[in-house]
Amino acid sequence: MSDLAWVPQSCTLPTEERPLRVAEWDAMFSERLTSLSRPQPLHLRLTLAGGQGVEDSVRGLVERESGCCSFFTFTTSASADLIQLDISVDQTHEAVLDALAARTAAAREQR
Repeated sequence: MSDLAWVPQSCTLPTEERPLRVAEWDAMFSERLTSLSRPQPLHLRLTLAGGQGVEDSVRGLVERESGCCSFFTFTTSASADLIQLDISVDQTHEAVLDALAARTAAAREQR
C-alpha cells in the first residue's frame, strides 16, 4: 500500500514529507504491534510492545500527526511493558481509519 492517495486533502503535512511519516508509522507497526482491534467503526485500538524510550517515541509521533491531521483523536496509555494507542476519527474520515487499519494489519503480517 505504497500509494498515498488515501491521505485526505485535510492533511496539512507537506506532500513531500508524507512518505517519511508513513514510513515512521509502518516501522512502529512492524516492530511493536502486538494486537489490533476495531471496537467501533470510528475507533481503532492498537497494543504495542513497550521498551526503553518507546512510549516517548509513540507520543512524539502522535503529537506530530495531530499537528497535521487534526481529524485524528489519539489517546495513549502505558503499563510496564505495553502501550495502548486508541485512534478515533469522525464519520467523514472513516475511510482514512479503514486504510490505517489495513496498513497496520499488513505490517503486522509481514513480521
